[in-house]
Amino acid sequence: MALPARWQNKLHPDDPIDEVMELQMGPSHPASHGTIKFNLKLDGERIVDCDVEVGYLHRAFEKMCEQGTWTQAFPYTDRLNYASPCINNVGFALAVEKLLQIDVPERCKYVRVIMSEVARIADHLTCLGMAAGEVGAQTVMFYMLEAREFLYDLIEAVTGARLTVTWCRVGGIKYDLPPDFNDRIRLAFKSLDAVLSDCDHLLSRNRVFIDRMSGIGIISREDAISYGVTGPLLRACGVSYDVRKAHPYLVYDRFDFEVPLGNRGDNYDRFNVRFREMAQSKRIIEQAMASIPAGPVSIDDPHVMLPPKDRVYNSIEGLMNHFKLIMEGIKVPPGETYTAVEGGNGELGFYVVSDGSGKPYRVRVRPPCFLGMGALNKMLIGRMIADIITTFGMINMIGGECDR
Repeated sequence: MALPARWQNKLHPDDPIDEVMELQMGPSHPASHGTIKFNLKLDGERIVDCDVEVGYLHRAFEKMCEQGTWTQAFPYTDRLNYASPCINNVGFALAVEKLLQIDVPERCKYVRVIMSEVARIADHLTCLGMAAGEVGAQTVMFYMLEAREFLYDLIEAVTGARLTVTWCRVGGIKYDLPPDFNDRIRLAFKSLDAVLSDCDHLLSRNRVFIDRMSGIGIISREDAISYGVTGPLLRACGVSYDVRKAHPYLVYDRFDFEVPLGNRGDNYDRFNVRFREMAQSKRIIEQAMASIPAGPVSIDDPHVMLPPKDRVYNSIEGLMNHFKLIMEGIKVPPGETYTAVEGGNGELGFYVVSDGSGKPYRVRVRPPCFLGMGALNKMLIGRMIADIITTFGMINMIGGECDR
């Protein structure tokens, strides 16, 4: 990337006063979240250049998926964006179901949408709470993490786990909504509204917060599109792209919801877009709960779904069916597909290839925050060191997604 003219002669300075200092920030820095390193070139405290290293977790998500059966990949998807694992589960399940050419029951589609939106709210609360805390708004951080607990209680009630849920299956889901879920979600939203109202009052006219966020980390809509940025980062630039609207999946085309937009593409717009998206997720959940049909939550196909335990324990056919699916996996017809869903950070895509066996031949993931990290240099050049914290926070980098 070409540097501004005033910095061109400082890359090899003759005068020590004009020296461009090279500094490595992270990965041990508390604001770099453990794996990220910023290789900085600084003119005083002003950023001349920023080379971002996303770190090396060495979890090998894509290769691990290729070592097990199709069903055994779901625990690995939990660990991509671990703030919203339900969405990851749904994305992978839809990709495999597309290869199998199966259509899950209507109730399953509704439940997947409901849990995806619950996870999206929890994801945004995590991002906004941590971003507020990093600029000194500790009260807001604690409030939003408290609100996140209301959503985690819902996720735990449905999936049995708070974080690594492993809840979806190819052909359906593991657990249906509990009988009292409607009452649970009504109480959770009532508590959530009260917390978000307090956070809005604490931040919307807070001079320090606005000065730290407004006009910082700006990227143009043309540059954002060029970098492949999606999700709240792209919508903060005024680009109305949301996978749920552009390429509807499940039953999203049956619900009335808006896509919040910004206009300047700065950190303040990103914060507000995520804040307003939580209200739209609530709208989707309320509409889905009002119209969810009765019925099964998985297909009835012994070649895809595991049989009920009573059938496994009491019939030789059920035992054989269970054994073959566990040991050999689902036989997915040969082919390849790319399927995308709207994750918490943008377009989350899975490219999967089948050779007809019970294991994926190839798995590739398009992680949204990986693309956002690629554009971070563009957002930071010319800004101050302190602006790294706020801009990096609003990208909502999740190390599990960036794993390479």
